[in-house]
Amino acid sequence: MNTVIKVENLSKQYRLGEVSTGALSHDINRWWHKMRGKEDPYLRIGEDNDRTTKGESDYVWALKNVDFEVRQGEVMGIIGRNGAGKSTLLKILSRTTSPTKGELKIRGRVASLLEVGTGFHPELTGRDNVFLNGTIMGMTRKEIMQKFDAIVDFAGVERYIDTPVKRYSSGMYVRLAFAVAAHLEPEILIVDEVLAVGDAEFQKKCLGKMSEVSEKDGRTILFVSHNMTAVKNLCSTVMYMTNGSVHEIGPTNQVINSYLSHYVNSSLFQEYENSEEAPGNQFVSVKKIEIVPKLKNETDPITIDKDVDIEFEFWNKVNGATLNLSLGIYTIADEHVCQVVSNPAILPKGLCKSVCRIPANFLNDGIYKITILIVQDQSKVLFEFSDTVSFEMHESREASGWHGKWPGFVRPQFNFNLAKF
Repeated sequence: MNTVIKVENLSKQYRLGEVSTGALSHDINRWWHKMRGKEDPYLRIGEDNDRTTKGESDYVWALKNVDFEVRQGEVMGIIGRNGAGKSTLLKILSRTTSPTKGELKIRGRVASLLEVGTGFHPELTGRDNVFLNGTIMGMTRKEIMQKFDAIVDFAGVERYIDTPVKRYSSGMYVRLAFAVAAHLEPEILIVDEVLAVGDAEFQKKCLGKMSEVSEKDGRTILFVSHNMTAVKNLCSTVMYMTNGSVHEIGPTNQVINSYLSHYVNSSLFQEYENSEEAPGNQFVSVKKIEIVPKLKNETDPITIDKDVDIEFEFWNKVNGATLNLSLGIYTIADEHVCQVVSNPAILPKGLCKSVCRIPANFLNDGIYKITILIVQDQSKVLFEFSDTVSFEMHESREASGWHGKWPGFVRPQFNFNLAKF
């Protein structure tokens, strides 16, 4: 396929708190270097856009040395924490701001949806804004008229189409803006998180439309979102950004797992010395939770063909209470895999222990985390211990006999035989 977006050594620098350099002498110095064909002297200074540190420089690199390519028909997701540089990159790709240095090549017409109301004039009606956006994209009035009914129908704003958009809700804004961007046949569609404003039904509708225009029409899509499920369902490739730089580009599941694993407690073990300092309340408090894989050697990875025990200890502070535990297994993308419930038991005050065994050949390979609810009388939740420990399941080629990627979260072994009839 042809390359439609090529970015080489792209960087964007901002000065904090000031427009320009903040001093006439700096402006003259910058102009003098430019006249002699030399590099801007203020590009040599500046810090990475790391929001976890205070920093000392007034110059910040929102983007620094970004390189990537996108091919025709590819759907690329862009993920990263807030401040990673995702929106700055899309603004440069959309030509709404220019890079400080580097090279950018785009082949084809670009439609952008970067924030609520992008490209809309608040005093114009919805109808006028459809034609305005289409004209900006280089379409003729006849071409826009052919798509107009489909745009209005998709957005669901027919009743308000002749009302100024300043009176629209944020949801109506997004519905119409996305409908315009998706239906006016851009070769490249850029969408930045704005779908989060719409309701669940509209988000599903938008994801379906983006998938359709990519697969059927060969359009290229750049999709920024913090919704990892949406990214998984839509994107074939994902770029993970951090502090203004590209950290990783690759297959969707691989990169998402890499991103999420940085923000998940990766410990197999948590323990607290006394009930006063431990997580809990007046009813219960946590003593220990531990993942205990059944391995030959402690250094071996946890493979799917081995049992895994989840040991949980807690202090019961209510004498004679009827308690049971509800244990939830989640992916690192907060997708619920399953929920299991222990038998109820009448417990005295003091230290209590439970063991839940995850049988071999149940979970697929991936990273999982545990949430435990302590429940009284099978209905009243006394305490929820969330995102406690996590563990990674690894593929076992010997056990599976399969050398491809298994989809889904679980992969139990059933009695499933093949023989000659």
